[in-house]
Amino acid sequence: MARELQLHACKLLFVRFDGSQRSDEGMMMKPTIEIYDRLSGAVVGETPEIRKIYQIIQIAARTNHPVLIVGESGTGKEVIARAIHAASFHSRMPFRARNCATLRAIDLERELAPPAHDEPVHVDRGTLFLDQIVDLSLELQGTLLHAIQQAECGCIASEDRDRHFPRIIAASTRDLQVAVSEGAFRRDLYFRLNALSLRVPPLRERRRNIPLLVRSLIDKLSHASGRQYQLSDGASQALLTYDWPGNVRELETCLERASSFAPGPVITLMDLPIEVSGARIQTDVEFPDVRVIPLDELERRSIEETLRLVGGDRQTAARLLGIGKSTLYRKLKEYGSERTDT
Repeated sequence: MARELQLHACKLLFVRFDGSQRSDEGMMMKPTIEIYDRLSGAVVGETPEIRKIYQIIQIAARTNHPVLIVGESGTGKEVIARAIHAASFHSRMPFRARNCATLRAIDLERELAPPAHDEPVHVDRGTLFLDQIVDLSLELQGTLLHAIQQAECGCIASEDRDRHFPRIIAASTRDLQVAVSEGAFRRDLYFRLNALSLRVPPLRERRRNIPLLVRSLIDKLSHASGRQYQLSDGASQALLTYDWPGNVRELETCLERASSFAPGPVITLMDLPIEVSGARIQTDVEFPDVRVIPLDELERRSIEETLRLVGGDRQTAARLLGIGKSTLYRKLKEYGSERTDT
């Protein structure tokens, strides 16, 4: 039911952007649902920033202009690029992702070359995703600019040149305007790529989206494992409190790890990485009626609770806690709770 409600909410977003419900509802809703499916677990939410991203994706899917996506690492830039590709007329053709930091001149030239004489006239080159475009050398920036200019001015002889030249989607973790001012990026190429641009805000700037993201990722984990995972109140609050420097990618990894450590379907504060659960403890300082729990005490409680859950089996407890058995023995001795194995 949650899945259907999320899809319905996404449909309504696009209806509002379009201004009115079209009579050919099926034609409009098909790319909408496809875009949502592609974004699920990466860019989900109903804040103005996320709605703007949905809108730009739909606009980009209807054109063949270059797209520039800017955002911190882990925010879902490639996921957005794939969503644009899936909803565009290139969708039946390959989506090719290249990291510009390791891209060789011969590889870029091969990607941008016009179709060979023996290729069919109707060939579609698909979408070329250039990740970390700021790392492209100045020489290769010139190669890319020349190819884009050729396609735009019609120098590539074809009745449908858009399909003979790959759709360019570029991404960067750095502000390209800064790179231009520093002389590290060509100004003319920046203007070409910036024909249609969007910024993906980091997770710490859209905390209101975290519950929806968590729900989407938990649903994904539950489907893959066959276990219906849930979050305790403490774990949910910790996820909201943490700053997520690694953004959505870090959140996804955190939940995957927590689901592996959780002895049952309920993910608790103890199942989360210490940097995430510790963030919740630190916020308690703001409330004078709440006792701050030192990290040593939290560690002791985590060890003792894990031992209780596994019936005192120290080998299993050490594996679940991610520490060696000798380390567990030493910790128990420090706590004065050393006992014989059960």
